Amino acid sequence: MPELSALSWLVADAGSGQVLAASEAHRPLPPASTLKTLFALTALPRLPGGMQHTVRYQELADVAEGSSLVGVEEGHSYRVADLWRGVFLSSGNDAVHVLASLNGGWETTAHRMQANARAMGALDTHVLSPDGYDTPGQVSSAYDLAVFGREGLRNPDFATYCSTAQAEFPGDGSPYAIENTNRLLTGADGVAPYPGLIGIKNGYTSNAGNTLVAAARRGGHTLVVTVMNPQTGGGFAVYEEARALLDWGFAANGLVDPVGSLDGLRPRPKPTASAAPVAAAVSGAAGDDSGWPDTAIGAGLAGLGAAGVALALRARGRSRAARD
Repeated sequence: MPELSALSWLVADAGSGQVLAASEAHRPLPPASTLKTLFALTALPRLPGGMQHTVRYQELADVAEGSSLVGVEEGHSYRVADLWRGVFLSSGNDAVHVLASLNGGWETTAHRMQANARAMGALDTHVLSPDGYDTPGQVSSAYDLAVFGREGLRNPDFATYCSTAQAEFPGDGSPYAIENTNRLLTGADGVAPYPGLIGIKNGYTSNAGNTLVAAARRGGHTLVVTVMNPQTGGGFAVYEEARALLDWGFAANGLVDPVGSLDGLRPRPKPTASAAPVAAAVSGAAGDDSGWPDTAIGAGLAGLGAAGVALALRARGRSRAARD
């Protein structure tokens, strides 16, 4: 593994969901603007991109001081698609506030984001400010952010927005250029662009430090990595540590035993009557002090015969040792 200074990191295969390697993956940390991935997952399906909206004063009144902005102005009419480009490229908290208003309001959006996170098995995330702005008690994790990033790539609109390097944003008289703040995508400020990079979202606050969820595709495989708050190397270390993880992940894919799954904590439907005896047998066999929730154990064992159950349980023990 490369030497990394981040407080928490993870690299996973986006297709299978297999976690190839991780460190402190469930450590609760402030996510900064990488939380906008969950905001987009939650609000995108409710807001058609072609819809026009004239911004009201109330929608911008609570944008926190020091926020990153794309330049949304009261009284101007914007397409929802333009506002989403403002979110993904400029990390515009002003655009987030307007979209959250269209999504039912700030608190409603936060509650929906929280419920959406739970539905995806992202149990480390606590949402208080949908734009990711530092708020006491608001946290996520490298694992959860990878879940959000992977899920976002399944949404064509999300995938398009997060991979857009440059665009134009409506302004007075004529549009102006905006550029994605993800330097691993654009190659800005001397950071070499990563070949095959798809996106996804970077962030920074004084409390969170630099955070990044990134995905790249090579040789038929797509990897997603999360890097949270590197402790050395300056402001661009988050990109170089993500680059190192992607390089390692592409080289190691298929050659290492996974240490977990991005699907492992998703809630599963209750078993049917015919499946109940199998589930009960698995539960009895797995009744140890591992601390794994029943949903995670069941997800890994569903559909296996008796020999497969024993193999999966042994693999689970090795996975625990690898994570510890």
